[in-house]
Amino acid sequence: MSAPPPSPPPQPPPPTLVQPAPRKPAPRRRLWWHQLIFGLWYRPVEVLDEARDRSAWSAAVMLSLLSGGIGVLSVDAFHTQWAVDHAAALKLLGLGEAGVLAASLALGSVAHAIARTLGGIGRFAPTASLFIVLFWVTDLPRMAIAAWLPTDATFVQAATWTTWGFGYVLAVLLIRGQHHLSTGKSAAAVSVQMLAALALLRLGPVR
Repeated sequence: MSAPPPSPPPQPPPPTLVQPAPRKPAPRRRLWWHQLIFGLWYRPVEVLDEARDRSAWSAAVMLSLLSGGIGVLSVDAFHTQWAVDHAAALKLLGLGEAGVLAASLALGSVAHAIARTLGGIGRFAPTASLFIVLFWVTDLPRMAIAAWLPTDATFVQAATWTTWGFGYVLAVLLIRGQHHLSTGKSAAAVSVQMLAALALLRLGPVR
Protein backbone atom coordinates (compact mmCIF):
# COMPACT_ATOMS: atom_id res chain seq x y z
CA MET A 1 0.00 0.00 0.00
CA SER A 2 1.51 3.30 -1.11
CA ALA A 3 1.86 6.30 1.22
CA PRO A 4 -0.50 9.26 0.64
CA PRO A 5 1.00 12.17 -1.29
CA PRO A 6 2.40 14.95 0.92
CA SER A 7 0.05 17.88 1.48
CA PRO A 8 1.08 21.13 -0.18
CA PRO A 9 2.61 23.82 2.08
CA PRO A 10 0.19 26.51 3.26
CA GLN A 11 -0.01 29.49 0.96
CA PRO A 12 0.61 32.99 2.31
CA PRO A 13 -2.45 35.24 2.46
CA PRO A 14 -3.07 37.26 -0.67
CA PRO A 15 -1.68 40.83 -0.63
CA THR A 16 -4.06 43.58 0.30
CA LEU A 17 -4.08 47.31 -0.37
CA VAL A 18 -5.42 48.04 3.10
CA GLN A 19 -2.49 48.42 5.45
CA PRO A 20 -2.93 48.55 9.24
CA ALA A 21 -2.75 52.05 10.62
CA PRO A 22 0.53 52.80 12.39
CA ARG A 23 0.30 52.89 16.13
CA LYS A 24 0.46 56.36 17.57
CA PRO A 25 2.77 56.83 20.55
CA ALA A 26 0.94 57.18 23.81
CA PRO A 27 0.54 60.86 24.72
CA ARG A 28 2.67 62.05 27.61
CA ARG A 29 0.61 62.95 30.63
CA ARG A 30 0.65 66.53 31.77
CA LEU A 31 3.12 67.35 34.53
CA TRP A 32 1.39 69.73 36.92
CA TRP A 33 3.20 72.28 39.05
CA HIS A 34 2.65 70.44 42.31
CA GLN A 35 3.87 67.18 40.75
CA LEU A 36 7.03 68.89 39.55
CA ILE A 37 7.75 70.96 42.65
CA PHE A 38 6.98 68.37 45.33
CA GLY A 39 8.13 65.44 43.22
CA LEU A 40 11.65 66.85 43.10
CA TRP A 41 11.87 66.14 46.82
CA TYR A 42 10.55 62.59 47.10
CA ARG A 43 11.09 61.09 43.60
CA PRO A 44 13.53 63.38 41.78
CA VAL A 45 14.83 60.86 39.24
CA GLU A 46 11.35 59.95 37.98
CA VAL A 47 10.22 63.60 37.86
CA LEU A 48 13.27 64.74 35.92
CA ASP A 49 12.71 61.89 33.48
CA GLU A 50 9.06 62.90 33.05
CA ALA A 51 10.06 66.55 32.60
CA ARG A 52 12.66 65.76 29.92
CA ASP A 53 12.36 68.06 26.88
CA ARG A 54 9.54 70.01 28.55
CA SER A 55 9.62 73.71 29.31
CA ALA A 56 8.54 74.91 32.74
CA TRP A 57 8.73 78.69 32.38
CA SER A 58 5.55 79.41 34.32
CA ALA A 59 6.74 77.42 37.33
CA ALA A 60 10.22 78.96 37.00
CA VAL A 61 8.87 82.52 37.01
CA MET A 62 6.49 81.80 39.89
CA LEU A 63 9.23 80.27 42.05
CA SER A 64 11.67 83.10 41.22
CA LEU A 65 9.12 85.74 42.25
CA LEU A 66 8.19 83.82 45.40
CA SER A 67 11.83 83.38 46.40
CA GLY A 68 12.63 87.01 45.62
CA GLY A 69 9.68 88.16 47.71
CA ILE A 70 10.73 86.02 50.67
CA GLY A 71 14.29 87.27 50.36
CA VAL A 72 13.32 90.95 50.29
CA LEU A 73 10.70 90.68 53.05
CA SER A 74 13.21 89.01 55.37
CA VAL A 75 15.68 91.91 55.11
CA ASP A 76 15.57 94.49 57.90
CA ALA A 77 16.05 97.32 55.42
CA PHE A 78 12.67 96.58 53.86
CA HIS A 79 10.86 96.81 57.20
CA THR A 80 12.64 100.06 58.01
CA GLN A 81 11.69 101.49 54.63
CA TRP A 82 8.11 100.27 55.01
CA ALA A 83 7.74 102.14 58.30
CA VAL A 84 8.87 105.37 56.60
CA ASP A 85 7.41 105.19 53.08
CA HIS A 86 5.18 102.41 51.78
CA ALA A 87 5.66 103.39 48.13
CA ALA A 88 9.44 103.31 48.38
CA ALA A 89 9.28 99.94 50.14
CA LEU A 90 7.10 98.49 47.39
CA LYS A 91 9.51 99.87 44.81
CA LEU A 92 12.34 98.14 46.67
CA LEU A 93 10.33 94.91 46.60
CA GLY A 94 9.76 95.23 42.85
CA LEU A 95 13.45 95.85 42.21
CA GLY A 96 14.35 92.82 44.30
CA GLU A 97 11.87 90.64 42.42
CA ALA A 98 13.24 91.82 39.05
CA GLY A 99 16.82 91.22 40.18
CA VAL A 100 16.12 87.67 41.34
CA LEU A 101 14.24 86.92 38.11
CA ALA A 102 17.13 88.20 35.98
CA ALA A 103 19.70 86.32 38.07
CA SER A 104 17.67 83.12 37.78
CA LEU A 105 17.51 83.42 34.00
CA ALA A 106 21.25 84.05 33.90
CA LEU A 107 21.96 80.92 35.96
CA GLY A 108 19.81 78.75 33.72
CA SER A 109 21.31 80.25 30.55
CA VAL A 110 24.86 79.69 31.76
CA ALA A 111 24.10 76.07 32.66
CA HIS A 112 22.73 75.46 29.16
CA ALA A 113 25.60 77.28 27.42
CA ILE A 114 28.30 75.34 29.29
CA ALA A 115 26.53 72.04 28.64
CA ARG A 116 26.38 72.80 24.90
CA THR A 117 30.05 73.74 24.93
CA LEU A 118 30.89 70.37 26.48
CA GLY A 119 29.04 68.54 23.70
CA GLY A 120 25.47 68.51 24.99
CA ILE A 121 22.54 68.31 22.60
CA GLY A 122 19.71 69.59 24.81
CA ARG A 123 17.40 72.51 24.04
CA PHE A 124 17.55 75.86 25.80
CA ALA A 125 14.00 76.21 27.15
CA PRO A 126 13.75 72.87 29.01
CA THR A 127 17.27 73.14 30.41
CA ALA A 128 17.08 76.74 31.61
CA SER A 129 13.53 76.62 32.97
CA LEU A 130 13.96 73.32 34.81
CA PHE A 131 17.30 74.47 36.23
CA ILE A 132 15.57 77.53 37.70
CA VAL A 133 12.78 75.38 39.11
CA LEU A 134 15.03 72.90 40.88
CA PHE A 135 17.35 75.68 42.07
CA TRP A 136 14.60 77.53 43.92
CA VAL A 137 12.69 74.41 44.98
CA THR A 138 15.74 73.16 46.85
CA ASP A 139 16.52 76.59 48.33
CA LEU A 140 13.05 77.53 49.59
CA PRO A 141 13.40 75.58 52.89
CA ARG A 142 16.63 77.43 53.67
CA MET A 143 15.05 80.77 52.86
CA ALA A 144 12.06 80.04 55.08
CA ILE A 145 14.36 79.12 57.98
CA ALA A 146 16.64 82.13 57.43
CA ALA A 147 13.61 84.44 57.48
CA TRP A 148 13.10 83.61 61.18
CA LEU A 149 16.59 82.81 62.45
CA PRO A 150 19.90 84.70 62.21
CA THR A 151 21.83 83.82 59.07
CA ASP A 152 24.91 82.88 61.10
CA ALA A 153 22.98 80.37 63.22
CA THR A 154 24.27 76.81 63.05
CA PHE A 155 20.90 75.45 61.97
CA VAL A 156 20.68 77.94 59.10
CA GLN A 157 24.21 77.15 57.96
CA ALA A 158 23.45 73.42 58.07
CA ALA A 159 20.30 73.98 56.02
CA THR A 160 22.30 76.06 53.53
CA TRP A 161 24.86 73.33 52.90
CA THR A 162 22.28 70.53 52.86
CA THR A 163 19.89 72.17 50.41
CA TRP A 164 22.76 73.39 48.23
CA GLY A 165 24.21 69.88 48.02
CA PHE A 166 20.83 68.41 47.13
CA GLY A 167 20.30 71.08 44.48
CA TYR A 168 23.74 70.38 43.03
CA VAL A 169 22.95 66.67 42.67
CA LEU A 170 19.61 67.45 40.97
CA ALA A 171 21.31 69.92 38.63
CA VAL A 172 23.79 67.23 37.56
CA LEU A 173 20.95 64.78 36.93
CA LEU A 174 19.09 67.43 34.93
CA ILE A 175 22.02 68.27 32.65
CA ARG A 176 22.89 64.59 32.19
CA GLY A 177 19.34 63.78 31.12
CA GLN A 178 18.67 66.85 28.98
CA HIS A 179 22.04 66.97 27.19
CA HIS A 180 23.04 63.27 27.28
CA LEU A 181 26.40 64.05 28.85
CA SER A 182 28.48 61.97 31.22
CA THR A 183 28.20 62.59 34.94
CA GLY A 184 31.59 64.30 35.03
CA LYS A 185 30.76 66.71 32.24
CA SER A 186 27.33 67.37 33.75
CA ALA A 187 28.94 68.24 37.08
CA ALA A 188 31.36 70.58 35.32
CA ALA A 189 28.48 72.26 33.50
CA VAL A 190 26.79 73.34 36.75
CA SER A 191 29.78 73.81 39.06
CA VAL A 192 30.49 77.48 38.29
CA GLN A 193 26.96 78.75 38.76
CA MET A 194 26.23 76.56 41.78
CA LEU A 195 29.40 77.75 43.54
CA ALA A 196 28.51 81.34 42.69
CA ALA A 197 25.01 80.78 44.02
CA LEU A 198 26.41 79.30 47.23
CA ALA A 199 28.52 82.40 47.79
CA LEU A 200 25.52 84.62 47.03
CA LEU A 201 23.21 82.73 49.38
CA ARG A 202 25.71 82.78 52.22
CA LEU A 203 27.06 86.29 51.78
CA GLY A 204 24.70 88.14 49.45
CA PRO A 205 21.53 90.14 50.06
CA VAL A 206 19.08 87.31 49.24
CA ARG A 207 18.99 85.29 52.46
